[in-house]
Amino acid sequence: MPPWCADPYAEALRAGRGPLYLRRPDGWLLPLDVERWCARADAADLAVLGRCTGPVLDVGCGPGRMVAALARSGRPVLGIDTAPFAVARARGLGGTVLLRSVFDPLPGEGRWGSVLLMDGNIGIGGDPAVLLDRIRALLTPGGLLLAEAARADIEERVEVCLDDGDGGRSETFHWARLGTAALRRHAEFAGWSVVEEWSAQGRPFLALRRT
Repeated sequence: MPPWCADPYAEALRAGRGPLYLRRPDGWLLPLDVERWCARADAADLAVLGRCTGPVLDVGCGPGRMVAALARSGRPVLGIDTAPFAVARARGLGGTVLLRSVFDPLPGEGRWGSVLLMDGNIGIGGDPAVLLDRIRALLTPGGLLLAEAARADIEERVEVCLDDGDGGRSETFHWARLGTAALRRHAEFAGWSVVEEWSAQGRPFLALRRT
């Protein structure tokens, strides 16, 4: 079963709260902010959305708070996620959401004005260079990638699982964690232009332009 379809994640979304963790093989746990994911978009989220241009693709949209906020404002937006329960919940908020990986064929490839990678989703697939290259193919020339970095000054590629803190675990999968400096470094090496860097409510973000 794919990790984000596994019971620990589905159960956390169903409850609207954790505990839910990313667990490394050495036993280290990273708490995941399920309550925030399941709430309405907060001030930090809205600051990101205010920077979006054109139609927006939310990659790894989860339960859909960003998609719902954009839809309420009348902005064209599509969310994608690989977890069926997350997709169902996002659709219940009125969002247009597909059960799809970012590496699958997607509508509007090369025509999206903005792509969102929120909540650490720069880690999808475990290889930021591959993900940045894929995002480039989705954006229109000059389009924006709005990405949330890790709060720690970190760069790691690691195999993790989802852990509910009570013995329930998913299968392992590849993930990456990049702090601001590491994300900037990867982006610049891949030819992206760093437009802006900011923090809101302790969460760091970068706006990157496709060149």
